[in-house]
Amino acid sequence: MYDFPSYYYQIQRQVYPSSCWTTSMVELNRNLRALWEQHVYWTRLTVNSIVGRLPDEKETTARLLRNPTDFAAALAHYYGSDIANQFAQLFTGHLTIAVEVVKALQAGNTKLAADAQKRWYANADAIADFLSRINPYWSKVEWTNMLYEHLRLLTQEVATRLAGNYSENIALSDPIGTQALEMADVMTKGIVQQFPAAFQ
Repeated sequence: MYDFPSYYYQIQRQVYPSSCWTTSMVELNRNLRALWEQHVYWTRLTVNSIVGRLPDEKETTARLLRNPTDFAAALAHYYGSDIANQFAQLFTGHLTIAVEVVKALQAGNTKLAADAQKRWYANADAIADFLSRINPYWSKVEWTNMLYEHLRLLTQEVATRLAGNYSENIALSDPIGTQALEMADVMTKGIVQQFPAAFQ
């Protein structure tokens, strides 16, 4: 399905305890954590704008859809622009389908919502598969589990917003944010293990 250079799989395994992290490792982690935080932050604002029919929906959605491009810029340094752009396309799909889910649920169209959610999880499968193919230190099973949990939490966020259950909706921000940072940390460790020479 994807055409990756063979050198991505010619890796010597190397584990870095947190106490041995270099400045470049910390900088990578800081950058990826910021991108994942922006991802869930702008997703939340977009959901709120759609549900509340706010006048900033177009602009807020546009900012959300910049997130995959920002991820691609970070990943291109290690994987090249072609692979980074493939990730951006998959991640854009994750976000555009999320918008479909929100709008279908808001309209009360359960059939359309169910179809969108099915495609949402299929997209998560594709992202997990993609990541496991470009980095031998990224487990397809682990990424599938993390992305499914991400979708589960986002679905709860949408449902509570639509129901007007604002206390629960706000409380969900904590586990959503924590889980996003966990994905950033897994992404960081995989890159450091795959490209050790870049982090000495």
